[in-house]
Amino acid sequence: MKKIILVDGNNLLFRSYYATAYNGNFMKNSKGFPTNALFGFHNMLTKIIADEKPEYMVVAFDKGKTFRHEEYKDYKGGRIQTPDELKQQFPIAKELVTLMGYTYFEIDNYEADDIIGTFAAYCDEDDEVIGTIVSSDKDLLQLISDDVDMKLLKQKDYIRYNKETFFEDYGIMPERVIDLKALEGDPSDNIPGVKGIGEKTALKLLRQYHTLDGIYEHIDEIKGSVHDKLLLDKENAYQSYHLATIVKNVDMDISIEDVKCRERDHEKLEKLYEELEFYSFLKKEKEYQKKEPEEVEEVPIVSNIDEIKVEGKCSVYLEILGTNYHHSDILGMAIYDGKNLQFIPKDILVQNPKFLLENEKYTYDAKKVYVALKWLGIEIENITFDSMIAASLLDYNVKDDISYLANNFDYHIPFYETVYGKKKLKAPKIEEVALYAGKKAKFIYETKEILENKLKEEELLKLYQEIEFPLAFVLGDMEYQGVHLDQNTLKEMGKEIEQNVSRLEQEIYKLAGCEFLITSPKELGSILFERLGLPHGKKGARGYSTAADVLEKLKDVHPIINKILEYRMITKLYTTYIEGLLNMVKEDGKIHTIYTQTLTRTGRLSSIEPNLQNIPVRTEYGRLIRKAFVPSKHCVILGGDYSQIELRILAHMSGVQALIDAFNQGMDIHTKTASDIFHVTPEEVTKQMRRVAKAVNFGIIYGISSFGLSENLNISVGEAKHFIDHYLETYPGIQEYMDKQIKQAYQDGYVKTLFHRKRIITELNNSNYMIRHQGERMALNTPIQGTSADIIKKAMVDIGKELKKRKLKTKMILQVHDELLFDCDKDEIEIIKEIIRDKMEHVLKLKVPLKVDIAYGNNWYEAK
Repeated sequence: MKKIILVDGNNLLFRSYYATAYNGNFMKNSKGFPTNALFGFHNMLTKIIADEKPEYMVVAFDKGKTFRHEEYKDYKGGRIQTPDELKQQFPIAKELVTLMGYTYFEIDNYEADDIIGTFAAYCDEDDEVIGTIVSSDKDLLQLISDDVDMKLLKQKDYIRYNKETFFEDYGIMPERVIDLKALEGDPSDNIPGVKGIGEKTALKLLRQYHTLDGIYEHIDEIKGSVHDKLLLDKENAYQSYHLATIVKNVDMDISIEDVKCRERDHEKLEKLYEELEFYSFLKKEKEYQKKEPEEVEEVPIVSNIDEIKVEGKCSVYLEILGTNYHHSDILGMAIYDGKNLQFIPKDILVQNPKFLLENEKYTYDAKKVYVALKWLGIEIENITFDSMIAASLLDYNVKDDISYLANNFDYHIPFYETVYGKKKLKAPKIEEVALYAGKKAKFIYETKEILENKLKEEELLKLYQEIEFPLAFVLGDMEYQGVHLDQNTLKEMGKEIEQNVSRLEQEIYKLAGCEFLITSPKELGSILFERLGLPHGKKGARGYSTAADVLEKLKDVHPIINKILEYRMITKLYTTYIEGLLNMVKEDGKIHTIYTQTLTRTGRLSSIEPNLQNIPVRTEYGRLIRKAFVPSKHCVILGGDYSQIELRILAHMSGVQALIDAFNQGMDIHTKTASDIFHVTPEEVTKQMRRVAKAVNFGIIYGISSFGLSENLNISVGEAKHFIDHYLETYPGIQEYMDKQIKQAYQDGYVKTLFHRKRIITELNNSNYMIRHQGERMALNTPIQGTSADIIKKAMVDIGKELKKRKLKTKMILQVHDELLFDCDKDEIEIIKEIIRDKMEHVLKLKVPLKVDIAYGNNWYEAK
């Protein structure tokens, strides 16, 4: 998952200026240039970077007047003119952003809010991108969604809002902020609203009637002066609604990779700090550039295999052009033994130097090294330490690029894209590659002992040695093995989807009364809200919003909406899982994913390029895609799936006897829970009762709120609260367990899994209640989710050892959360079933049994 930080640059500068401009007295340098806003802006931006550790970031600025000024001449008319001292600082602020390695935008006719809104929409549309908005401007709260949250800045702190926490505070959904502004107005922007209606009344109306349209549709039900005020200022209300709506489709031909964070320009930053006379920043910048001891100037390149000198233990770093090592080209390997630092080009490496098998080796991302060399036909053995895995367990900011970790240790190693570029990767001269790789190998060698000692101090060495490190090679074998893809099955499915797309197009055209470009939000919005006259149209400068949340509200209004939603779903399915998977097939006819061990804070594995853990199962087409995943010749796809593992861990950790007894007696836990909370016999439990119980059971693990449960079950918040309260009354031990967990987390500042994986929860120290509440949910779900992740990882290590020990033909090929899939030789089915059951069910002794469901078939679909 990629995360983008969206910073309201205008907001930060104005806040900084007015916080320090006392009666015209503010910071200036010796030349009389004002610097107060820049000083505060720099401090705030630095704090955002430290807190969020962005990989992608945008800073948005206003650029003069906008379309809103054209449409409403008094827009922002009440504001005092921007002081000249502040205006002078804006260009420097933008320069600062650029030199610090980030991207800023300012676009004619639009505000910073609209730029942020467009990136927020990008997050909503792309399943792989999430965003965080940073500003004190409450207008931006309307952009909060399932994929976008917001840090609402306060005087000395902030409130972090997502959909759930916003609803808890305001009682309305975030997108209704537009309706709120339409009613109460906004003096800061000179948006009139309805005269005499304040926030309290506006919220009361919206909680009852939901939208501005809803209020005016029920105007006769509203009595007294509020009724009169609404009628009198109806035109102002709708004009205010339009002005308050943030544009989410500014024409910006960019991708998220265009806003990836770059390396700081230290030289120019130092010069700028000197000019501004920011001496504290200058000092830190010089410290930031601190080089590693005995800076490497040149790394010898070996020209034949006999030149390689390795004495004892060594570190190795494999330099690859590209991030997907199944497809990328190997440039060579740097090696360092504490004395000799050398670079071995690819043509020498393929001659299999003996140190690859003999010497004890340390590296960064052992799995990448192991698999990439396998694709060259090279075996590497005796890797005994992986800095990447060790650092991730120790809560360092670990990425594919080792430079991020190295810079934590004051090793100044350039970022990968600085050396090779961003989009079209190109290797520099071999001497530069050798120097770059050599610095990395030296860093690995010199910090190995530091990381290992920290693992011991934090009591993480056992987790590292018994699970995470050996798992890297199990995953490496799985990735290299790959899984066969029946391309004809996918292509036939693709043809069927294309036919359905054509059918849906014609049905949509018929319902619309004309042909139009369905994928164009502008054309679709015009059809829905002008031609068909559907309600709730939100029109911005570039047309009506046709986002999923808007269409969901119209599902029962007109039959065209369901057709459009289905059209979007199957076209996305076609692009992502038909074309997407077909494009990822290698010459061997297989898909080779990449598993990441260091991405999630709970320890769960992730699958990327392509993501094979996220193939949809809720739609029939999604399920059928699994038919294309087939076994090797004379094999079947066999799967072992943990049954309700997280609920079993909850029963063990909470010690609630009723849950423990239910699992030990082999009862269906959801039926048991439904029976208890609805006070009926198990035989009387209906499907709906079991559905509610299942949602509550799993919701407790995730620290779900009544709002979250109401969203899941499509019921009122009150009903959801009743179910949760009833559950906790039925199993009082759960509440005691939860209270104890949270109390201990506050005390320690972290939580642990049963395997001692640690997650530090800084949110618990925040002065804001909402953020602390998020931390409390993490304190509840991490030990359970993390233990579940540790259990299946340990099972994979144990099964991998057993398969090799018995020299079986069967291969482990996929891990999908609680499920393991095998390319199982037909002659070994019973042996494999026995191994899976034994290893998966006996990873850890709990108060309840671990149970595994095993199935097999001629493809993944049949093995479920």
